[in-house]
This record gives sequence, C-alpha cells and structure tokens, in this order.
Amino acid sequence: MILKTEGLSKTFEVGFWRRRVEAVKDVTFQVEEGEIFGFVGPNGAGKTTTIKMLMGLIHPTRGRAFIFDAPIPSHSAKARIGYLPEHPTYYEFLTGGEALRLFATLAEVPRAEQGRRCEELLELVGLTQAADRQIRKYSKGMQQRLGIAQALVADPAFVVLDEPMSGLDPNGRKEMRDVILELKRRGKTVFFSTHILPDVESLCDRVGVIVGGVLRDVGRLGELLSPRVGSVELTAEATGAARAALSRARVLSEEGSRVTVRFEGESASKEADDAVRALGAAGGRLVSLTPHRETLEDFFMRRIAENGAGAAPMRRAG
Repeated sequence: MILKTEGLSKTFEVGFWRRRVEAVKDVTFQVEEGEIFGFVGPNGAGKTTTIKMLMGLIHPTRGRAFIFDAPIPSHSAKARIGYLPEHPTYYEFLTGGEALRLFATLAEVPRAEQGRRCEELLELVGLTQAADRQIRKYSKGMQQRLGIAQALVADPAFVVLDEPMSGLDPNGRKEMRDVILELKRRGKTVFFSTHILPDVESLCDRVGVIVGGVLRDVGRLGELLSPRVGSVELTAEATGAARAALSRARVLSEEGSRVTVRFEGESASKEADDAVRALGAAGGRLVSLTPHRETLEDFFMRRIAENGAGAAPMRRAG
C-alpha cells in the first residue's frame, strides 16, 4: 500500500468573523502500489485541499495519513514523491532545460546524473525540441508537460498530479494521458485529481468520488456503475406498419424512412426486443441497436444531485 488516509479533515476560518468552513470531512481511502487512482469531484469539492494535506503543504484539522507507511509530513516519504500542483509556476526567463536542471539540483539528484536524467525526461514529455526555448514562450500544455518532468526528476515511486488536464486542448489531454499510462508501465503509482470524466474512464484502475468535501464512493468503475441498461437506442428503416412498431419509443430523429428512437426506463431492453421483432414482421429493416448503461458522468451527476439533497453516505466497492 502506497497511501492510506484515516478521517482526514480540514476546517478553515474565513473572513473578519472567522467563519468556520469545513472543506474536507473525514476522508478515508487507500491507494495500492502500481495503480492509477483518480480523485474525482467538481470544482471546490476538496480535491486540492486533500492533496495539499497529503503533500504536507497544509496541516489537517484532524485525522491522519500515511505515505510509504510514514506519517505525513515526512521527509523520508517526500523523497519518494513527485508532485505537480494545480497551477505550476516557473521563472519564465529560464529555458525548459535550465529549469529542469534547477529542479534536479533542488531534488538532490547527483550532479553526474542530472544531464542524462533531464534529457530522458524531456524526451518522455515531448519537450526535447523545446528544451532551449524560454518557458515564457511555452503553451499551457507545454508548461504542464514540464511540470510532469519536474515531478519525475527524482525518479519517485509515487506521482501526485493535481488537475493535470486542466486548461489543455484535446491534443494536450491525449499527450498527458499517454504520459500517465507510460508512468504506470514504468512501475509508478499515479494519483491524480480531475473533474474531466472521460480521462478517468480511460485511465484509472480505481476512483474516489468527492462531493462537498465528503468522499462518497471508492472503487473500480465496474463496481461503482450500475450494469443495468438504462436506455436503448434503435435506428431503423421503417414506414407504415413497420413505423408503428416503434410508436412506444421516444423519437430522436427522422429523415425520410430512417428513424432513430430511444426506449427508456427499467423495461427498455424488453421493449426494444419486442420492437425489433415487430419491426421485422412488418417488413422494416433494423440499422442499429445500442444499449446504454450508466456512465461515470451519469453516476457523477447523480452523486452531485444527492449531495444537494443532503443524501447518501459514502459507498465503498472493492
């Protein structure tokens, strides 16, 4: 086990009257060695506050956490962690290569190894051609990739990334996903926070869902998402009696004889099967039939709605 938290909580006092705001409430979970763990939640859910506590940047109000079995903050644990903050900043008149060598020095990488290590990391994140360019001329995506490189400069076993996809265009997000998968291939454990759900579905072994400072769910996506078919989308070539076979479904689009409909609710699968049989009997032609199960976005929005209603304790899976 790489990371374990027990009742981790943080309360801030804000404003002139020092009003107490509970940003994170009794967060308990663990991250296993070699996995990619996604920490998912809307903006303001407590993701960054949790990560700052784990990194020793702020102290928890109560609760505790262990990284490599050492309580946080621990110098011995920090030496084995790579961290990319949500908004990395640099001395912008340095080149990317100069900045990375500075980070290597700060991370106490032996001087004899710094050159080779920096070259390898610049290649890993795709910045070799831009190594001699000033950081102020880097795009947002290039700065994020440089941030990944600095997080890896000490060859850490545990990599923590706070919103690594934030502000990136689709191409930049793909490049970041490729880097994260490469880190796993190299045996690293990756913990990253995000509110961009497709990235979670394509990358993560397990996820934790935090809403309103409360960790609502922890587990594998296959365990958290409902396997039940919630709707079925059907496209057919149908006229006359064949078209009538689809009358119980909601029409999504119609173009000439081609119609696309959706069956919804608990009986969606049965109704779609009945419609396919009736369609064939009436001389229609089935073009496609697509069942839809709960997605991470559906699950996520359901959890947010429940939080607004003040419902549902955390559910664990696996």
